[in-house]
Amino acid sequence: MEVYHKDRQLNSIDIKKSGDFAAFLLYYFIMLKDGSRLGAFIVPTGVGASIGGYAGDASVWARKFSEISKLIVNPNVVNAGGFSGINDNMLYVEGYSLDSFLKGEINLKESYGNKIGIVFDSAIPQDVLNVHINTLNAVKTVYGVNVVDYKQTEREIGIEFFIDGNGISTGSVKNPDTMLNTAKELLADGCNAIAIVGMFNNPEEDNIEYANGIGVDPVGGVEAILSHYISRELRVPCAHSPAFDDLSIATDIVNPKAASEYITPTFLPCVLLGLNNAPLLTIDKADISVRELDFLVMPYNSLGAVPVIEALKRNIPVFAIRENSTELDVTNEKLFNSDGIIECETYQECYNLINSGNVLMS
Repeated sequence: MEVYHKDRQLNSIDIKKSGDFAAFLLYYFIMLKDGSRLGAFIVPTGVGASIGGYAGDASVWARKFSEISKLIVNPNVVNAGGFSGINDNMLYVEGYSLDSFLKGEINLKESYGNKIGIVFDSAIPQDVLNVHINTLNAVKTVYGVNVVDYKQTEREIGIEFFIDGNGISTGSVKNPDTMLNTAKELLADGCNAIAIVGMFNNPEEDNIEYANGIGVDPVGGVEAILSHYISRELRVPCAHSPAFDDLSIATDIVNPKAASEYITPTFLPCVLLGLNNAPLLTIDKADISVRELDFLVMPYNSLGAVPVIEALKRNIPVFAIRENSTELDVTNEKLFNSDGIIECETYQECYNLINSGNVLMS
């Protein structure tokens, strides 16, 4: 019997010896030094994922996977308006920083009780701002989240959003510099994590199907642009929450996948809860590096992302979940034809495969 390690190169001879391809690929899952696994569970933002494309609807599965592995998640997986799927065994990492981590450019340092600063768009009307201030104070009071300070931008951030011809959520930002300058002021005041609250026009007319659980989140794409920008420029934990001038709560029944966004006038709580214990971004070799990553879980047809490409370079297995489809059409067959991508019909099947533990192969 032979123990396979994930640093060993995958080749056709090994595959033929294994007899069971799915079991063979589990040679990657050698335990970390402390006896635990490290995984990444990602659902890209704004691509209409059937699971995770709405409001925290991938949280159930992320929480299940976090029972068997310390789990890196992007905010899109666990953010749910007034709720959050985050737990203490998850590492909440924004998309740009996640890409940098997979590229080996940064490491992750576990952190608890981060000092959060909030950037509020100056376009937010006073009554809407007041609701958000009450919200942050409620989160501080109930959860003990350390919101150190908040500031408004000098100019309107100028956010526009739309769904492009391919059905993907995207948008533009007119004045990103005013957001950046305000974030820098908060960091100078002692903050080490940044929440952004940008002003959005109400999006319902852009995709009325979203409430029915069959559309694309119309604001998700530009939200990613905002958080990516701050993460790139400042290298700090960051996430975004949209503000709308309509503070009313929907009284119509909506699809359960979207429900958490229709029962609250502000989505700030989930962002603050995520950033509270988000890992800091470092270049310290003692912190968590991509070399320790054991697996990556992705929707079936959104495999063109940086994490997938970088994982394959490093012989980290990528699980593509067929039950989670997106508006994209980037599959293993069309892009990679790689043996390092394992297709699973369901998240449950993937969970079972990973949970089977170390594998000894002849």
